[in-house]
Amino acid sequence: MDSINKQQPEDTQKPLQGKEAADKIRELAEKAKTCFFCTDLRSGSSFKTRPMSVQKIDDQGSLWFLSASDSRKDQDINTDPSVQLFFQGSAHSDFLTIYGMATVSRDKAKIDELWEPLMKTWFTEGKDDPRISVIQVTPSES
Repeated sequence: MDSINKQQPEDTQKPLQGKEAADKIRELAEKAKTCFFCTDLRSGSSFKTRPMSVQKIDDQGSLWFLSASDSRKDQDINTDPSVQLFFQGSAHSDFLTIYGMATVSRDKAKIDELWEPLMKTWFTEGKDDPRISVIQVTPSES
């Protein structure tokens, strides 16, 4: 029981695997839409955190993001691919923490798949902007 109210048990820590785990990640991450994306976890200093919008959660539970190839985040991932994501779906419930491994690519087909017009705010040349990168986070624990 994790509740501060002893009369109200909480069923918040179920061991999930496979499709059941991927479905739960999708449910909670889609509800939140945005996470705090943390890098530089193993450096021994405080890790780096920034808000990021999830573009897609695939059937295996991997989370996909668009990023800027010249960003500190991409540099951090290339040095240490361990990441942590924090989600909050509402003010009082639906919390999710994911530890995983991130990879950065310049996969044009994936950029086309994930692109949304709002992204032009950051990438003024549109989906053909040479700075766009794709980050895939494969969860190892959540």
